[in-house]
Amino acid sequence: MTAEDDVRAASTAFYAALNRMLSGDADSLTDIWVHSPEATTMHPIGDRQVGWDQIRASFERVARSSTGGHVEITDQLFRVHGDTAYEVGVEHAAFGVGGTQLTVNSRVTNIYYRAGDGWKVIHHHGDKSPGISEALDTAEPA
Repeated sequence: MTAEDDVRAASTAFYAALNRMLSGDADSLTDIWVHSPEATTMHPIGDRQVGWDQIRASFERVARSSTGGHVEITDQLFRVHGDTAYEVGVEHAAFGVGGTQLTVNSRVTNIYYRAGDGWKVIHHHGDKSPGISEALDTAEPA
């Protein structure tokens, strides 16, 4: 396998974990993220999380309020540079939050870092979607 094939496999694992998270299982993301203060995310829910602890807490918050979710990425483009790689594409998600059904399409960038045990997500960025933030705030205040 090439490095790009390995990053594609990491992306597949990331989106499988996101799908489990949208059905209430935030632990599914633990094995695919870099657990470091350098890890970051800017979700469609808004705000920026820095470090694995903040990232994990943000996924746990979404998982507690989400039901019946599905997310996929299309129009993927991968680039690999040494021990760092990135993916750009469009996420398509549909899920319930506190009784509100949401459909979100957002441009995303995922950055992967090659650690000793394979490629891990070190950054995820998606366009902000105010509908998600509002539904989460109604279902479970931050």
